[in-house]
Amino acid sequence: MEKNKFLSFLSLVLKGIPVGIAFIIPGFSGGSVAAIIGIYDQLLEAITGLKKHFKQSIGFLIPILVGMILGIAALILPIKIFLPNYPIIVVSLFIGLSLGGLWSITPNVGKLRDMKWYHAFSFLLPLAFAAVIGFLPNRESVDLINLNAFGYVLLFLVGIVGSCALIVPGISGSMLLLILGYYNPILELVTDYLLHGQMIGHCLLVVLAVGLGIVVGFFLISFIMKKLLTKCPKGTYIAIVGFIIGSVPTAYIASCADAMESGWTFASVAADPVHWIIAALFLIVGIVGSLLLVKFSRKSTK
Repeated sequence: MEKNKFLSFLSLVLKGIPVGIAFIIPGFSGGSVAAIIGIYDQLLEAITGLKKHFKQSIGFLIPILVGMILGIAALILPIKIFLPNYPIIVVSLFIGLSLGGLWSITPNVGKLRDMKWYHAFSFLLPLAFAAVIGFLPNRESVDLINLNAFGYVLLFLVGIVGSCALIVPGISGSMLLLILGYYNPILELVTDYLLHGQMIGHCLLVVLAVGLGIVVGFFLISFIMKKLLTKCPKGTYIAIVGFIIGSVPTAYIASCADAMESGWTFASVAADPVHWIIAALFLIVGIVGSLLLVKFSRKSTK
C-alpha cells in the first residue's frame, strides 16, 4: 500500500515538472500542458474543492507543486542560456509537445458532426486572441532593484496575470509578463542575484510578492474555469483547443523577440539549412514524445 502511495506521489511529481517548465517559457501555458497530460480536470477539482475535500486536494496539489518547482529549478538556467541563442529550435520542441498533446483533448471536444454553429466562435475567438498577443508591443523592462511600496503592489498584480499560464490553456503568463516588461527583470533577479547569494532579502521579497499574486490568481481563475467546464464543457474544451493552436505563432514571436534583446538576429539563421533541419527534427520529436506521453497517461489512468 505504501509503495502504491509513493508511486502515485512520484507520478504526480513527474507530471508537475512539464507544467513548471511551461510556466517560464514565453508563449507556452502550464494549463495547456496540464490538459495534454490529462490532469487539468483533476487540477481544477483539487483547487476549487480545497475547502470541501482538503486532505484529498492537498494530496494532489503538493506533488504537482513539487514537480513544478523541480521543473523551474532544473531548466531556468539552461533556458536562459539556450533560448536566447537558439529560440526557433527550442520553441519547435515545445510546440511539437503542445500539438502532439491535442490528441488528449479531442475526446472532450466530440465529433465534428455534433458541432453547433456557435462552437465556431468558441474556437476562432480564443485562437485569434492567443495569436494577437504575440504582436502586441513589449514594454521596456522595469527596474526591480529600486522598488517602492507601489512597486510591490504591481508585482502582486503581475503575479495574478502570471497565474493565467497555470490555469487557462493556451494563455502564456510568461508571454504576458514579457509584454508588461516584467519577464526578463524577474528572470535576471533570480539567476543573477538570488542564485549567487546577492541581495537575498530583496530578491525574496520580490519573489514573495509575485508568488502571492500567483496563488490568489490561481484560485480565482480556477473557480471561473471550473464554472465554465460545468456549465458548457464542450464549448470550453473547443476554446482550449483554439487557445493552444493560436499560441503557436505567439510562442515563436515571443521567444525570437526576447532573443533579439540578447543580440540574436533572424538573419543569422535565415540562410542556414542545418538550423531549420534541426528545428524540424525537434518539432517531430516533440510531437512523437507528446503522443507517447498521452498514450502512457491513458494507460496509467486505466
